[in-house]
Amino acid sequence: MSLLRESSKQVKNIEIQPIAGRIGAEVKGIQLSGNLDTDSIHFIKEAILKYKVIFFRDQNHLTDQEQEAFAKLFGEPISHPTVPVKENTKYLLELDSNKGGRADSWHTDVTFTQAYPKASILRAVKVPAAGGDTVWANTTSAYNRLPKELKDLANSLWALHTNDYDYASRRPNVSEEDLDRHKNVFVSTLYETEHPVVRVHPETGEKTLVLGHFVKRILGLSSSASHHIFSLLQEYVTELENTVRWHWQEGDVAFWDNRATQHYAINDYGESHRVMRRVTLQGEIPVSIDGKKSVQK
Repeated sequence: MSLLRESSKQVKNIEIQPIAGRIGAEVKGIQLSGNLDTDSIHFIKEAILKYKVIFFRDQNHLTDQEQEAFAKLFGEPISHPTVPVKENTKYLLELDSNKGGRADSWHTDVTFTQAYPKASILRAVKVPAAGGDTVWANTTSAYNRLPKELKDLANSLWALHTNDYDYASRRPNVSEEDLDRHKNVFVSTLYETEHPVVRVHPETGEKTLVLGHFVKRILGLSSSASHHIFSLLQEYVTELENTVRWHWQEGDVAFWDNRATQHYAINDYGESHRVMRRVTLQGEIPVSIDGKKSVQK
């Protein structure tokens, strides 16, 4: 029996509160660790599939190692393909605003790889006094809201994703240091993968849009047509009604389905310091609605 259906508000003192209409919920009553009971694990898995991203406040007890242990309960943790892991960890990526860690454009994590992460777990270590929120968008509801003609078009499209995207154009005030880090670290190994624009979610069977800033071009189209079609579909993803915004406090944890979301870290905190630590879980090779799998080039 589904624990969410059994009690949408409370299971073993666990409470869940939806935050926005189409995406996002806060879970209360769970202290995250690598030793959660079976019911709590099952509840979290179901909540992620239903709400796409879930949030936990007051998890200040978590260490880097405990965050990794928690992640292992839900899949196989993997390190970033090009950026080194944080010291004394196996998989953990540190996003430090003083070291270029400002992900201020819409993206799904690491879609330039073939089996990109199925989920991400992000912990707030240091947050600004003001600003620094993150916004998530539901790429399943975005697909569902496409007019039939656009669905038919999107169903037939494939896109090339790469980590060698135009970083400077997305960050107009980027420093030379950040540009060097992007070139010499993030793109130290070039990845290019062809994904269907519409993939079938391997657990829910829902259709979801695979877009975001790692898209280099829509295959088979001119540069101009590719840009226009990408922008048109992306607008359905990022319309405000399709998003949820989270105001971070230190110790917060966000856990999201990376196969059904995009996210954007709002860069509105100036020189204030923001540090986040993320663990991702191994994903599956996406499959299009006609059964074709993504291809790494």
